[in-house]
Amino acid sequence: MAANTAFTGNTVTELADLPGVRERLQFFTREKQWINEAHLQLCRVPAPTFLEQERAAWFLEQFRVAGWDASIDRAGNVLAAAGEPPYIALTAHLDTVLAPRTKDDIAVDTDGRFHGAGVSDNGAGLAALLAIARAWKLPSKLPEFPRGLLLVANTGEEGEGNLVGMRHLCSKQSRLFKNIHSFLIVDGANTDHITTRGLGSRRFEVTFTGPGGHSWSDFGIGNPVHALCRAVALFAETRLDSGPKSSINVGLIEGGTGVNAIAQTARCKVDIRSESNERMDQLVDVLASAVDRARDLENQRASGGRVAAKTKEIGSRPAATLPEQAPILQYVRAVDSHLGIRSHLDCSSTDANIPLAMGIPALAMGAGGLGGGAHTPQEWFSPDGRDLGLKRILLTLLLLIRDPGGSGK
Repeated sequence: MAANTAFTGNTVTELADLPGVRERLQFFTREKQWINEAHLQLCRVPAPTFLEQERAAWFLEQFRVAGWDASIDRAGNVLAAAGEPPYIALTAHLDTVLAPRTKDDIAVDTDGRFHGAGVSDNGAGLAALLAIARAWKLPSKLPEFPRGLLLVANTGEEGEGNLVGMRHLCSKQSRLFKNIHSFLIVDGANTDHITTRGLGSRRFEVTFTGPGGHSWSDFGIGNPVHALCRAVALFAETRLDSGPKSSINVGLIEGGTGVNAIAQTARCKVDIRSESNERMDQLVDVLASAVDRARDLENQRASGGRVAAKTKEIGSRPAATLPEQAPILQYVRAVDSHLGIRSHLDCSSTDANIPLAMGIPALAMGAGGLGGGAHTPQEWFSPDGRDLGLKRILLTLLLLIRDPGGSGK
């Protein structure tokens, strides 16, 4: 099948009617209980960003039990491949913003809803990865495909993880660098959206330092807390009511040792986001100007020791867009038409940012079911309708894997 934009749902129906495919689609409904139990088990293995090792080891074992030749790469990503390259990569990130303190923090209520840190983001995506791994290895034959399937449970998607797992996978340091054709990324639960635009972000730590001292006897020396507050106030005045959609946020402020002490250090962390890389660059310049101005104002009023300022970049995600005519998007739309899923295109910050910025076809989608409260202690997931999302993932993968046409890029 050559990659083209005239792809129709009729071909999806033909594919879904193949005996081996039909059995795998039925697996997702038949094995709902097993999928739910696997979901809860994986969520009870803590995996905060930078500390995903225990969950990665758990996943390695699960892939091997399912019959896959699996390994862990230098970035901590868990990899399992079937068939020959080029591969279509199905990925889901291992890490969570919050982590359960005990297994009891992941619970199921009387309505069957899951509650706890990471049950939706990205417990739902990881459970989908396991379900696809099991379904793929069912005894019934699938057709011969010109492309292989690569399953990846990757590290470092959240926060200051800075997409480290995906960066490695798309770098020359990875043995798979030249062997991945495209990425289907499963992040969260809901199937009402397809993420085709990568929301860019740049993150900074701004630190002011000074000699510090007593609030009374040393009054007048440069005060890092005062300087930091000025910098934040100046930056917060930035107008964002024109140009590409953008946002700024100071998400953390810390410093000082007591109410009667002039701090030696004060710092904040800043998040800048935009659909445009150029606009992000402009906002970075605005931040730098605000920091310089705040430092100079504090030193002008100081009668003693001066303050210094340092701005360090702690994260960068490029903005990027998947072309509307990309075959991977046409395939998802055809599958949605076949399954009766209504979805819209959206812009978000996901692992897809990295391959998209490199010109590699990629998009992110939900795993099925419903979820909410991400990144909070109130996070929840409902498995109702999960099998529809899993069928969507499988059919999209099969369309991508059976397509021998060109690069599709």
